[in-house]
Amino acid sequence: MIKKCMVLLLFSVVGYAQELRQDQANWFAYVGSYNVSPKWGYHIEAQFRLNDELSRNNQNLFRLGALYNLNSKITLKVGYGLINTYQPSLNNYFNEDRIWEELQFNHKWNSTKNMFNNRFRIEQRFVDKIATVNGSVEKVATNYQNRIRYLNRHTFHLMNFKSGNEELYFVLQDEVFLNIGKNQVNTAFFDQNRFLVGVGFNYKNSIKFEVAYMNHLINSAASNDSMNHTFSLTLIQNLILYKEQK
Repeated sequence: MIKKCMVLLLFSVVGYAQELRQDQANWFAYVGSYNVSPKWGYHIEAQFRLNDELSRNNQNLFRLGALYNLNSKITLKVGYGLINTYQPSLNNYFNEDRIWEELQFNHKWNSTKNMFNNRFRIEQRFVDKIATVNGSVEKVATNYQNRIRYLNRHTFHLMNFKSGNEELYFVLQDEVFLNIGKNQVNTAFFDQNRFLVGVGFNYKNSIKFEVAYMNHLINSAASNDSMNHTFSLTLIQNLILYKEQK
């Protein structure tokens, strides 16, 4: 897995070096899973993606969804996302309404200390197109796009703290985005890739706090490709809202 991620990252850097526009960014995220029964729950997520100087939101993302635990390893989710993205050429934001479905497979290994995660997600995107009309920025169209995403994530146990309830771990992940069908947003088949490496703090498997570096490659069919060197800060919650049977 590590070798595959490094090869993909090297290909990204070398293959696109002549056309890349490089920049820095800061991403702050909250991801919450709230289980209301052994099988059912809901998903809440908020992300704020800022520029390198923390002076402008390049993109805000909000997701809400329902989850179903098929068994201890497989979780199904479906939901809605609202995304606002900054367009520098117009100094304004355009909206996106997004429907998404996903399958997530988790597997513990090495005496259950390490975790392997596969996530397959399908998205139906309705992306607004904005332009200057009579001196003001307005929505002139809404374009539709289908996209699939595959996330491969590994967490490696590093150490426990004295109380035994806290854990320090290493995280390594890669996610690839592919456009499918006839698309009006980005006509390129390969959309983007996100390679991330970092460390995390786990408290009782209910709260996790991760600090990471993400190499974010974006492939544009209309302009030069871009690579963002991103500082990522994420709070993850997995909460049990029902009384567990003993």
